[in-house]
Amino acid sequence: MLNFLDVRKWSPPRILVFGFALIIFIGAFLLTMPFASSDGSRLRFLDALFTATSATCVTGLVVVDTGTYFSKAGQLILLLLIQIGGLGFMTMSTLIALMLRKKISLKERLILQEAMNQSSMEGIVRLIRKVIIYSLSIEAIGAVLFALRFSFDMPIGKAAYFGFFHAVSFFNNAGFDIFGNFRSLTMYVGDPLINIVSMLLIISGGLGFIVISDLLEFRKNKRLSLHSKVVLSMTGTLIVVGAIVIFIFEFSNAKTLGSLGWGDKLWASLFQSVTPRTAGANTLDYTALRQATLFFTVILMFIGASPGSTGGGIKTTTFTTLIGAVIAMARGREDIVMFRFRLAKDRIFKALTITMLSLALVIGVTMVLSTTEDQQFIKILFETTSAFGTVGLSAGLTPELTDIGRIIIALTMFAGRLGPLTLAYALGPKTEKELFRYPEGKITIG
Repeated sequence: MLNFLDVRKWSPPRILVFGFALIIFIGAFLLTMPFASSDGSRLRFLDALFTATSATCVTGLVVVDTGTYFSKAGQLILLLLIQIGGLGFMTMSTLIALMLRKKISLKERLILQEAMNQSSMEGIVRLIRKVIIYSLSIEAIGAVLFALRFSFDMPIGKAAYFGFFHAVSFFNNAGFDIFGNFRSLTMYVGDPLINIVSMLLIISGGLGFIVISDLLEFRKNKRLSLHSKVVLSMTGTLIVVGAIVIFIFEFSNAKTLGSLGWGDKLWASLFQSVTPRTAGANTLDYTALRQATLFFTVILMFIGASPGSTGGGIKTTTFTTLIGAVIAMARGREDIVMFRFRLAKDRIFKALTITMLSLALVIGVTMVLSTTEDQQFIKILFETTSAFGTVGLSAGLTPELTDIGRIIIALTMFAGRLGPLTLAYALGPKTEKELFRYPEGKITIG
């Protein structure tokens, strides 16, 4: 018990968990202040806590409309929480330390290694510098392009603010928007510039900073790491397959794609394939989608983005490893081989562990919410997976959740952002290395 209370003896996962929790509670307190609302009222603390959790965990699920309820101050608080949550509070702390020219300690490097999901500390501070530069540069470019487009619909000052807010939100895969009335980007369903810029921001944030670094240095190195190859190939596959499936399922649905022209149908299908990768923005009304499309979106949300990114889910590399294990077993091979590289056994065990823990979390939360909420099962499953994958897409259930439902979804967002494995390491007892091995036994499988 004393070791648990002694912050100096906390492990990196435990520091990450409690660091994120502290930021959420500070954000919730600020959001309850009268200056955070447009009419000067105080937001209920539970709703403020839910909103702060959604912003810090870069999810986008909301119980009050961001565009109409919050004042400029409230929206900027949300944007700060999104930026901290997307890049990680340790990354932001490192930025401040670097600006003040302070030395990064060994423990801080260990925490950064855990936060960025790296296998070693080598070059971790250099990676953080790149993360900060890449993130701010991409957000700035996105903000300018958005502002130029929005300037045709609103005054230039408002367009600049809208461009800035949505560029940060979309790059960090948060999904918060300030258009009002829970509309997101539905009014821009067929707009090429908005679609392209939004999708590029979402994909850039979801690829992971290691992959972005690899791509930017490709001309110099003339090669990509195995990690980048796996992430890029699986990301491309999921986007293409997702767009085709959504196009087929919703083609004749008069409430979604059915009423659109061919060009708008293609843009909408592509966007709805990209956004479940933990972004949360949408150009179609998700309450009008068919159940088959909602269930397929659940699968995309569960897979999520890539390691070291602003997104959630079990991650593309985990999903690829599982697919590789199935293929290897079906072909009678002992090793999983990708791009002429053999995967280590510990990577396979970690992929299985993450997937099973994530499945257990989603199933457990869905079962509990099915008891506390009087709603359709598919909507409950959709909202739960959206919270776990830190996606932010909603089938209309979140604003109608009971208080216990809001608490459960908030905890699910928190677990999804940090990852079930990190939470297990942080909250579980410290394990010691086993000094012996049991004799091998055999059981029948299948």
